[in-house]
Amino acid sequence: MVHDTIVILDYGSQYSQLIARRVREVQVFCRLLPWDTPAAEVLAYHPKGFILSGGPNSVYEANAPYLPSYVLESGVPVLGICYGMQLLTHTLGGRVAASAAREYGRAQLVVDEVTDPLFLGWETAVSEMQTVWMSHGDKVTVLPPGFRPLAHTANAPFAAAADPQRHYYAVQFHPEVAHTPQGKRLLRNFVLEICGCVPDWTPRNVLEEQVAAIRAQVGNGRVVLGLSGGVDSAVTAALLHRAIGDRLTCIFVDHGLLRQGEAEQVIRTFQQQQGIKLVAIRAAETFLEALAGITDPEEKRRIIGEKFVRIFEQEARKLGQVEFLAQGTIYPDIIESAGQGKKDAHVIKTHHNVGGLPADLALELVEPLRLLFKDEVRQIGEALGLPESIVWRQPFPGPGLAIRCLGEVTWERLERLRAADAIFLAELAAAGMLRHDTQQAFAVLLPVKSVGVMGDGRTYQEVVALRAVTTDDFMTADWARLPYDLLARVSQRIVNEVDGVNRVVFDITSKPPGTIEWE
Repeated sequence: MVHDTIVILDYGSQYSQLIARRVREVQVFCRLLPWDTPAAEVLAYHPKGFILSGGPNSVYEANAPYLPSYVLESGVPVLGICYGMQLLTHTLGGRVAASAAREYGRAQLVVDEVTDPLFLGWETAVSEMQTVWMSHGDKVTVLPPGFRPLAHTANAPFAAAADPQRHYYAVQFHPEVAHTPQGKRLLRNFVLEICGCVPDWTPRNVLEEQVAAIRAQVGNGRVVLGLSGGVDSAVTAALLHRAIGDRLTCIFVDHGLLRQGEAEQVIRTFQQQQGIKLVAIRAAETFLEALAGITDPEEKRRIIGEKFVRIFEQEARKLGQVEFLAQGTIYPDIIESAGQGKKDAHVIKTHHNVGGLPADLALELVEPLRLLFKDEVRQIGEALGLPESIVWRQPFPGPGLAIRCLGEVTWERLERLRAADAIFLAELAAAGMLRHDTQQAFAVLLPVKSVGVMGDGRTYQEVVALRAVTTDDFMTADWARLPYDLLARVSQRIVNEVDGVNRVVFDITSKPPGTIEWE
C-alpha cells in the first residue's frame, strides 16, 4: 500500500519529533527530515504537503537555514511553524524583525478568521482567547503579497496567516505541544482538510505491510535477535515470528541486572506463551565479576555492553548458518542519528540490540520498527497479542539496575534495590497510576548511609530514592505529583520489608535540569 505522506523539514526545533507524532496520531504517514536533505530524496516520497519546523536561528542572519526551492515549486500545501513561518514570510517577500518583547511560554491567541480551514473546529468566536505556546524572539512585521492575517496575540500581530490561493499557511506558535490545547486539531485540519491526506496509517495496515516486507527481505533465510524484554525488542520478536516462524531465534542474556521477576517473565512470555524459539543464557555471575569494584556509570555501561556483545556473539555462532540480525530500532533513533549528521546511520541501542559484532558474522540488518514511534510500537504489540505487562512496560535502561544501583554493584545491593523497586511499582499499580499518571517510575539505591531508629536500636543503613515522572516525549519531564498517602505507604513498606534500608526520599527534580535516570 502506498500511503499519502507529509514531509516535515527539521530546522532544529526541540519539538520537531512532536510534530511528526501529531501527524501520525491522525493516522497519516510522515517523514521528519533535515531541512538540507537532497531534493531527490525528499521528493521520492511524493509528499502531499510540507511542514516547516521551528528552529533557533533568525532568518536574516548570515548562513541561516533557508527554504529549498523545491518546496514552493512542488505546488502542494505548506505549513510553517515558528521559524518555519518566518522562513516562509522571508522567502515570499514579507518582513521579519526582532521583537521588542520576546514571547516564551503561554500566550493568549485571538482567532480573527474563525472560518478559515486551518481553524475549523476550534470552537471559538471572534475575539475569544485561546491559549497557545510561544517560543520566539523574532516576529513577522509585514506579510508577503497574497497573505492575510488569521490570528494575533498581544505581541504578535500576525500570529497566524495564510495565502489560501497557494495553500500556504503559517503560525508563530507551536501547535504540536500539549500547552496549545487546540493544536492537535490545527495540525489535523492541515493534514486532512487542506492537504487531503487519507488516514490509512493504522496498526492493522502497518502490521500487514511489515509482515510482507520481512518475508520479502528474509526469504528462506534465518534471523537472530537479541531479546531484552523491553517493548521494542519484544514487538520486533513477535512481528518476526508472525512473518517467518521458527526461522527466528531469540537470544536472551540474563545479566542479573533486571527488575524483580523480569527474566522469568521474558522466558515464560516468549518461549511458552508465544512459542518463539528462545535461547536463554544465565550470565549474572559473569557480569557481576566484571563489575566488581566499579563505581563510574560510564565504565559500568562500557563493561556491560562489551560483555553482552561477546556472549551474544558466542551464542549466535552456535546457531550455524544465520543470515540476518534483527534489532528493535525505532523512528526516534533514526531521527536522532540524522540530527547528529549521520543521515544513514543505524543506531544500535546499547544492550537492547547488538553492536560491535565481528565483521565475519556478516549479518544483514532487519529493522521492522524503524519507521514507528513508541506509541505506534505499542499499538502493533497489542495487535500481535502480546500481554499488557510487556506492551506497556515502562522504559528501562540498557545497563539495567547497574545504573540505578549507584556506587558498587553487588548481588546483595541489587536484591535490595529489586525489592524496593517492586514495592514502589506494586503500589503505583494498585493506585492505578502506573500507566497514565507516571510514564517512568523506579527506585534508586544510593551509595550513602543514614542513621535511623528501629525498635529500640540505632541503625546505620542505605537510602532509597523514589523517582516518578510525567512526560509526553521523554525529551522533557516533570516530577509526578504522587499522593502523600501513597508515598507514605511505599516508604513504610520499604523500610519494614527491605533489609538494609532505613530511609526513603522522593526526587522532585524536573528534566531539565536533571535527567530522568540518576546515572
